[in-house]
Amino acid sequence: MAEPPDGPRLDDASVEPRLARLDAVLSQLEQTPGRTAELALEAVEMLTEVYGEALARVTDLAAGSPRALDRLTGDELLRHLLLLHRIHPDPPDRRVARAVDDLRPQLRAQGAEIALIGVQDEVARISLSTRSCGGGGAALRDLVREQVLTFAPELSAVDVVAPAPAPALIPVSTLWQRPDRPEPATTREAGRAAGPLALGDPA
Repeated sequence: MAEPPDGPRLDDASVEPRLARLDAVLSQLEQTPGRTAELALEAVEMLTEVYGEALARVTDLAAGSPRALDRLTGDELLRHLLLLHRIHPDPPDRRVARAVDDLRPQLRAQGAEIALIGVQDEVARISLSTRSCGGGGAALRDLVREQVLTFAPELSAVDVVAPAPAPALIPVSTLWQRPDRPEPATTREAGRAAGPLALGDPA
């Protein structure tokens, strides 16, 4: 098995501020007049295209190994880049399911339960039950929407709804009633109307 390269590596905590700084620099370049700024933006765009193609080829090579592909798509930085270049191999419904699975432990620690209802017409429907009826519940719903859209940014909406109410319980007494027999109340009323004849009076 090949050893990983010994070059410097960045963990997720180190990558996040670099991405934020990159966005800020690109925003400044877009607002800077002159040919130099235009060339810098062109260079970034070309590098992005080349690295995107390289990442797509890596994904193609990993397609024959579900385990390797799952590790690629499970890495936060790689997932972000795959989505950025629109080459993520998983369909939206699978990515939404993964977002829900990732959120479940965090939400359970806060007394909430989450479940995926389905994804249809670019809309994800998520069931969320919370103990809080106020701002806490609203914050959790916002968290769910943000997480799902991070995994599937092409969605047009994320509907977070309360779970469907449980069906009403059937009274146990009704389970013993046969459809071919009158109900007990009806039988008693018939007996009172018949009078003594109902008790076997020979008269």
